[in-house]
Amino acid sequence: MMEGFWNSKSIIRITLSFIFLFICHFLDVLAAPTRNLCRPEQRDALLAFKNEFEIGKPSPDHCKIYGIESPRKTDSWGNNSDCCNWEGVTCNAKSGEVIELDLSCSSLHGRFHSNSSIRNLHFLTTLDLSFNDFKGQITSSIENLSHLTYLDLSSNHFSGQILNSIGNLSRLTYLNLFDNQFSGQAPSSICNLSHLTFLDLSYNRFFGQFPSSIGGLSHLTTLSLFSNKFSGQIPSSIGNLSNLTTLDLSNNNFSGQIPSFIGNLSQLTFLGLFSNNFVGEIPSSFGNLNQLTRLYVDDNKLSGNFPNVLLNLTGLSLLSLSNNKFTGTLPPNITSLSNLMDFDASDNAFTGTFPSFLFTIPSLTYIRLNGNQLKGTLEFGNISSPSNLYELDIGNNNFIGPIPSSISKLVKLFRLDISHLNTQGPVDFSIFSHLKSLLDLNISHLNTTTRIDLNYFLSYFKRLLLLDLSGNHVSATNKSSVSDPPSQLIQSLYLSGCGITEFPEFVRTQHELGFLDISNNKIKGQVPDWLWRLPILYYVNLSNNTLIGFQRPSKPEPSLLYLLGSNNNFIGKIPSFICGLRSLNTLDLSDNNFNGSIPRCMGHLKSTLSVLNLRQNHLSGGLPKQIFEILRSLDVGHNQLVGKLPRSLSFFSTLEVLNVESNRINDTFPFWLSSLPKLQVLVLRSNAFHGPIHEATFPELRIIDISHNRFNGTLPTEYFVKWSAMSSLGKNEDQSNEKYMGSGLYYQDSMVLMNKGVAMELVRILTIYTAVDFSGNRFEGEIPKSIGLLKELLVLSLSNNAFSGHMPSSMGNLTALESLDVSKNKLTGEIPQELGDLSFLAYMNFSHNQLAGLVPGGQQFLTQNCSAFEDNLGLFGSSLEEVCRDIHTPASHQQFETPETEEEDEDLISWIAAAIGFGPGIAFGLMFGYILVSYKPEWFMNPFDRNNRRQKRHKTTH
Repeated sequence: MMEGFWNSKSIIRITLSFIFLFICHFLDVLAAPTRNLCRPEQRDALLAFKNEFEIGKPSPDHCKIYGIESPRKTDSWGNNSDCCNWEGVTCNAKSGEVIELDLSCSSLHGRFHSNSSIRNLHFLTTLDLSFNDFKGQITSSIENLSHLTYLDLSSNHFSGQILNSIGNLSRLTYLNLFDNQFSGQAPSSICNLSHLTFLDLSYNRFFGQFPSSIGGLSHLTTLSLFSNKFSGQIPSSIGNLSNLTTLDLSNNNFSGQIPSFIGNLSQLTFLGLFSNNFVGEIPSSFGNLNQLTRLYVDDNKLSGNFPNVLLNLTGLSLLSLSNNKFTGTLPPNITSLSNLMDFDASDNAFTGTFPSFLFTIPSLTYIRLNGNQLKGTLEFGNISSPSNLYELDIGNNNFIGPIPSSISKLVKLFRLDISHLNTQGPVDFSIFSHLKSLLDLNISHLNTTTRIDLNYFLSYFKRLLLLDLSGNHVSATNKSSVSDPPSQLIQSLYLSGCGITEFPEFVRTQHELGFLDISNNKIKGQVPDWLWRLPILYYVNLSNNTLIGFQRPSKPEPSLLYLLGSNNNFIGKIPSFICGLRSLNTLDLSDNNFNGSIPRCMGHLKSTLSVLNLRQNHLSGGLPKQIFEILRSLDVGHNQLVGKLPRSLSFFSTLEVLNVESNRINDTFPFWLSSLPKLQVLVLRSNAFHGPIHEATFPELRIIDISHNRFNGTLPTEYFVKWSAMSSLGKNEDQSNEKYMGSGLYYQDSMVLMNKGVAMELVRILTIYTAVDFSGNRFEGEIPKSIGLLKELLVLSLSNNAFSGHMPSSMGNLTALESLDVSKNKLTGEIPQELGDLSFLAYMNFSHNQLAGLVPGGQQFLTQNCSAFEDNLGLFGSSLEEVCRDIHTPASHQQFETPETEEEDEDLISWIAAAIGFGPGIAFGLMFGYILVSYKPEWFMNPFDRNNRRQKRHKTTH
């Protein structure tokens, strides 16, 4: 028994020993991170890095868009805690070295320093700093982290060039620089990162050709260069990236034909080529891309028929061909794309009738065919009920006839555009009452006699956010047959050109309204004060009505960005409540009857106002000096402004357009405006400017009109040397893709310019338009030879000055010139023969000079009027004879003869006159002699019986 007791006792002792050892080991494990894992130098480096930046307020909405939570991760970092337990920090479990740092969406603000303490985290393999507010360049502090495999700097404000040393990160597999402000050329050293599988340089400012060595990154599966300014042709080596599944080159300046080698990338599922300058047809090799699900080639200059090779890509779910030059009909066998969900062929030149066969693709939910040349009646064919279609855009075609009744079956539609359908008769608008899901409806310009009762029509819909009824007959009276006002809250309302005579009262209740266009109507009276109290209204277009004033609101909402009120009958002073619209970006009150001075209180808008157009009013006083800061466009032409141009204009670094024409401004030439880096249009026409125009550098200037002032003096030979925008327009890598000058969709600049001898209104100014008008001044001396450097110049007028000497032969370099006027000067010598080679020169005027010599040949000279050469006595040549051959008056011929030709012609005319008089003279003399001899009249036989006066008269007669 004692033996059993001792055995039991031993077992207990052994068990207790095991338990003790286990507990000790467990405590060691628990204590290990505290004692061993966080290395002090790593903790110090992290805290120092945190202290290099400010920590702002979190912006959770911004990050949640991308599925990222947005705590301020560094809030958990403290001196007395283990850095390996800090938010966003991951350590090596054995060594305690920091290997991963994720500070995405941590509200960090500041500039990276070249000696940033992050360089001390030598063993980092993952660094994610995305969605913060870091600034400056990527420094060597990051580029020396040689163990990095994952680097994400996206959605910050990094700038400058990427250094070649980024190629030192040889272990990188993931590099994301999306959405920053990097510029310059992409360094070729990126192509040394041979392990890369993901490369995203999108949304930056890179330009130039992309490195051709990109083809060496054989592991690459994603390459995105979206929204930069890369140019030239796509590097052929991209065709070697056989593992690519995503290739996005969209929104750049790539040109040429789409290369066929892209068809070798058989693993592609996404291909984005939109918004470039590609031409030609889609290559047949695209038929090999049988894994492709999304293809974007829109917004290029592609041509030809619908690319049938795409019909092989049966996996396509999205096909976007919009805004190209495709022609022909859409093929019925497009129905073979049985997985197609989104088809966009808008803004091309497709012809034929409506392709109703598209409705037989069961997966198709979006159809966009607007802006083509489709014609005939709308026939939808058999539509499955209910249809799965969400969007149908077929507006801006040439369809005629009624709206098909089967449109009522498209009950899931949230967007419908049938604008510009030529209905040619009445329309039953109740057909839309079945489309209860509509959010966006455009039925503008239907050419129908039916009047739309706006309140009644709106009662059909409960969810409508956008409505466009422009160009129809709309009744928007405040007396309606509908007892209850519309219940939905419209966000955008287009009622332009609807014959409306009074302000639509129902707008007053639309508290979600942001966009209101009631232009081109017959609305009279005053703009109601309640309009400015709509809380989120940002755009109002009142242009082209007969409004006379504004009711003064008590407290306008500050949300308004665009106020367009041109071409009304507004009178009095500019209303001061406008100064309270603290977010105002664009103000256009041109073509009205406002008087008084420009309100000083507009200084309240100095940090927001970008466009101010007060043209064609009766404003007086001077231009305000210190009330604007970020103006892009200032047009105060055709008023009664006096004084000088305020020198504060030289601080408007964003100014692109300055137009002060037809005022009474008395000043010297504003050479100090050459400090404005973005100035593109300068119009000083018809004022009292005077004195010489000093040599100035206008690197971005495209249009300058200083005509009809009192400028004088000579222009230096090198005057135009530094006007680089007119010398190489379109060759600058930083050139904008915008077609017209202005603020996008909502406002575009306009002006009046003399072109080809007539005043031409540019309702929209093409960004490639160039003109120089120095006419109607007192310039003298020779025309500067440097004028020939302006190779992109379209219009040149130097008329009505005192220029002398020879026209420079360098004018022959103006290969884009369309209009040339040097009339009413004192020019001598020949018209440069080189002008005969200018194939675009449609208008020219050399009249009223002292030019001599041979008029150049060339087809363009043969199309001119004779008056273009008048009052130049020494001009001659076959071109001149051709254009003046129908002018019969001697004066018109004489003014172009050389002295030798004139003498020969005078001799010829004398002999012709003698011959004409000789024959009749002989005949008359013989007849008269016969009468005298035969009849012997008394007056002849007794001549001396007449008085002296009679004798003199008789002798004078004979």
